[in-house]
Parts: sequence; structure tokens; C-alpha cells
Amino acid sequence: MRATVNFPAHGGPALPPSLLFRNLSSAADGALSPADHAFLRRRGTSKLRIGGFICCSGSPGVWGPCATNSAQLAVAEINKRGGILGREIELSIYDAGGPLDEILNRAEQAIAFDELDLIVGLHTSAVRVGLRKVTTRHRIPYIYTPVYEGGERTPGVMAIGETPRWQSRPSIHWLADVKKAARWYLIGSDYVWPWQSHRAVKRYIKETGGHVVGEEFVPLGEDNHEPHLERIRAARPDVVLISLIGTDSITFNRAFGECGLAATTLRLAGAMDETVLLGIGADNSENMYCASGYFPGIGSRANDDFQSRYHLMFGPNAAPIGSLGQSSYEGLRFLEAVANKAGTLAMGPMLAAGRNIVYGGARGPVTVRNGHARMQMYLAEADGLDFKLIKPV
Repeated sequence: MRATVNFPAHGGPALPPSLLFRNLSSAADGALSPADHAFLRRRGTSKLRIGGFICCSGSPGVWGPCATNSAQLAVAEINKRGGILGREIELSIYDAGGPLDEILNRAEQAIAFDELDLIVGLHTSAVRVGLRKVTTRHRIPYIYTPVYEGGERTPGVMAIGETPRWQSRPSIHWLADVKKAARWYLIGSDYVWPWQSHRAVKRYIKETGGHVVGEEFVPLGEDNHEPHLERIRAARPDVVLISLIGTDSITFNRAFGECGLAATTLRLAGAMDETVLLGIGADNSENMYCASGYFPGIGSRANDDFQSRYHLMFGPNAAPIGSLGQSSYEGLRFLEAVANKAGTLAMGPMLAAGRNIVYGGARGPVTVRNGHARMQMYLAEADGLDFKLIKPV
């Protein structure tokens, strides 16, 4: 999927709503058509062309609508302020779901034909590992926004999401202290984020005196969870730590509740937000906890203002706001702050500025030190179809 979204400096849509997304056609071999090349040539050369690589399909596709809306909102706000260093943003959305080779080919074409200046990504870490090779080769800055496993140091890549050290560790200690949790079962999707996150989580569980009674990784797209639930029931954990993503998390947690485990076993989820919780349903969310740097229920001026502007722009029936989708808004606010600090969009000065900076978004102030983002973390418990904040952690 490729679509172009244009926002003029006054913040309103450049085209009528029905034409806001212009789907570019493609020739039989997948290349852009002559009409598309003509369209691209007609564009002004002063715009800052940003590619939003957002999962709109596959297991993490549930976050696509909120992520797309959040990115559009940030672009409209920034353009209303005069753009970034005087350059109006032109945002194009590309699907970062599906087979990796197709995504990387999409990125190569976008850089070559759409002349992208920068990429902002909301997708899996598996895509990030592949995509960073493309952006490094083309010297395109790349901002990666969601929760991830940490340790990203590739030149040109700036990761601003939650990492296990700050997200999972305090919550594991809280569950051990308050809920007396000692036996842990780990289940995650079979790719780099759960692999690396579980390595860190095991250290934090050991710190509390607890131990891991089972661990497994599930192929993306798996929806038959009976074998996993049988193993969990046999292991008798106090807590199941869940690193499944999107629809995989929805189907697993539904099955978890329906088989009766939710009444007796705690759950702690990493990539969980209100969008996923809606899919799980209130009947299956008992004893479920989540730690995140953002929840819609955070009572802050920054969050209240963000939500008001979001619903004003997209209406009362807009895609629900959640931490994963909202992170694309954070990515563009981070870009604005980095560019303003650097005074240029040149790669070297931008990367230097982005390593140590404080920026503001819906989460409130976020501090980046030595390339690692620090933000206020919150632990919440599912309460029906919403998350009830327990405490900052």
C-alpha cells in the first residue's frame, strides 16, 4: 500500500477529504507508472518528504489506523507552525506489513522515486532490522517509534520507544512484591523483540527471587493456542508474561480467558494497548496488567490536548488511541525537536542532536540521553475495555 498525504502550512487538507489519499498506480512489473512519475515531478522541491512505514496488515495491522491518524495530526500541527526549518512536510504512508522482501522493495522504490528525505517507522523489530540496511545505504535518517528490545545503535537510526529495562523491570518487581508472584511463564511471537526482551526479563525475574517455569515462541499469525494453554496450565505459573503482538495477542488472550485461566493466573503484557484490549473483550481481561509510557487515561495537560486535537481532526468515531499507534505522533514531534536543535536536516548534525535531547509530545516530556529514551512509565490493570492506572513505575 502506498498513499500520499499533503498538508499545507495552515494545517488543513490540501485536497477534499475524498481525495486526501492518492493511491499511486503501478505497472505490471511493480514499477511506478509514467503518470506517477509525472505526478512526482510536479511536486515542489522545497517540501520535506517523510515516509511513514506503518504496519497496516498482518498481526500488527491493528495499530495501523491510529498510527496513521497520529502521524497525520503531527504533520498538520507542525505545518501549521511553519514546518520543519521552514520546510512543509509531505507525508506518504507505506504498508510495513507482509513479507519482509516486499517491504524492503517498497522502501527502495520510495527512496528512489518518491525522493524521501526521512523515514518514520511503526512496525516490528524484524522489519526494523531489515529496513535499517536500506536507510543506511541511502543515508536516510530513520526514526523508529514503538516499544522495542533496546540496544539500537545503527548509524542513522533513532529509536524512541520503551525498552525492557524501564518498562518491564519495575512491573516485575511490583508483581513480586504486591502479588507475591514467583513462578513465571514467558510466551512471545517468534522474532527479535520477544527473543531479546525475554533475555532481559529473565534477569529481572531472578532479581526478585522468582524463576521461569516455561518459555515458548509462537509463529506470527498463529491463532490455535490450545497447545500453548495446555503447557501453561501444566506449568502452574503465577504470571504469564506475554510478548505476542496485535491480533496474535488478541486471539491468545481471548482463549486464555475462555479456558478459565484468567481467574487464577496473572498476565503481564508488553505490546498491549486499548486497541488490543477491545479485541480481547471485557470478559477475557481479568487479572491482566500492562506497563507502558502512554495510556489515554493519563491525566496530563499534554495528553488532554493531544486527545482533543485528535478527535477534532478525525471525529468521535476515529480509531481508538493507544500507546503503539500514538507513538508515530511522538516520532514526528521528536523529529521537529531534533531538527530545531541541530539547525539543519543534514544527517550528521541531526544524529548528534538526537542523542541528547528533551522533547514534548502526548506523553509529556521525554528525555533522550546517549541515544536512549527515558519517559514516565505507568503500570495499569485492565478494567473491562479500559486500563485503570495503578501507579507510575
